[in-house]
Amino acid sequence: MSLCIIMNKFKNTSLLILAGLAITISSLSSCQSGAKEKEQPSEEEQQEQAVETPTVDLVPVTKGKLSNSIAIPGELIPYQQVDLYAKVNSYVKKLLVDIGSEVHAGQLLVVLEAPEINSQLAGAQSRIKQYEAVYYASKATYDRLVNTSKTPGTISLNDLEQAEAKKNADMANVESAKSALKEVSANLAYLEIRAPFDGVITSRNVNLGAYVGPGGKGSDPLFTLQDQKRLRLVVSIPENSTGFLSNKSEVNFTVKALPNQKFTAQVKRMAGALDEKLRAERLEMDVYNKDKKLLPHMFAEVNVPLPAGDSTFVVPKTAVVTSTEKVFVVKVVNHKAQWVDVKKGFTSGDMIEIYGNLSPDEKLVKVASDEIRDGSTVKDK
Repeated sequence: MSLCIIMNKFKNTSLLILAGLAITISSLSSCQSGAKEKEQPSEEEQQEQAVETPTVDLVPVTKGKLSNSIAIPGELIPYQQVDLYAKVNSYVKKLLVDIGSEVHAGQLLVVLEAPEINSQLAGAQSRIKQYEAVYYASKATYDRLVNTSKTPGTISLNDLEQAEAKKNADMANVESAKSALKEVSANLAYLEIRAPFDGVITSRNVNLGAYVGPGGKGSDPLFTLQDQKRLRLVVSIPENSTGFLSNKSEVNFTVKALPNQKFTAQVKRMAGALDEKLRAERLEMDVYNKDKKLLPHMFAEVNVPLPAGDSTFVVPKTAVVTSTEKVFVVKVVNHKAQWVDVKKGFTSGDMIEIYGNLSPDEKLVKVASDEIRDGSTVKDK
């Protein structure tokens, strides 16, 4: 056999061996990749598994208290305010104050005149003198009859009683005339109008010589007097916040005229009832205004503190789900999700009060949503 034939056979054998090795390696690679595909689930399977068994962070249910405050509009009103009217029909004789005048209690503000009152006064005085003269005459007659009756048989008992009755009637007329004089004198005193308390005149609606009379519906007062050194800050608290109010709290407020200044006031008066229209409780604070920076009837932005009540459950806001049907949290027991209905309370920062059928140290889903269905299985991180 020639050398060429031997070389060709050897070459063919090598090629066959190399081809077999390639097939073997390819088969092994296919087996290994198949094994890996069986060991590792596909991406779709992983997503389905994550939906069916979500992984969640858990937080414990803890008890605590949260304080809160509400910002509501308020109004500053005078601590005292009065409209001054004329008591009797008269004319303005003197005006002693004007708008902006600071007055003190008892200070004379205006003098009125009514000539007919002077006539009434003179008539009342003359009637007193008239009735007194009649009384003195009847009294003298009665005294003489008494002295004469001491002699038996001279004066009958009936004449004596009639004389006494006339004397008493004349005395009653004198007292009646004196009462009429007091009434006229009182009307005369009404011609001088004085300030009932310290304050500032904020309106004047009359001039010298004007005809004035008793105030009635729709009539303008002579003056309006306000006490501006102390003001009332009035706010209306919504019904859902009235249970947290305290009459010992201090509130902060600002006004538009002085935006860079904060003022404080102490709660003094609570209405104890809701307004029928607003369904809110009236709250009043006293504001001392000696420097008169604040003016009556300014609007204020009031920050009213609402102190915490009884200890309740406090959880992160993200743990509370508000759906169209209910408000709930998701409790986890033995890796099972349970929806628990709750009611919201105060919020402060990232925390919120809740009320519901819960116990301390139970576990809630920290970031809850209605996608975590009731009764589903969950995993904690």
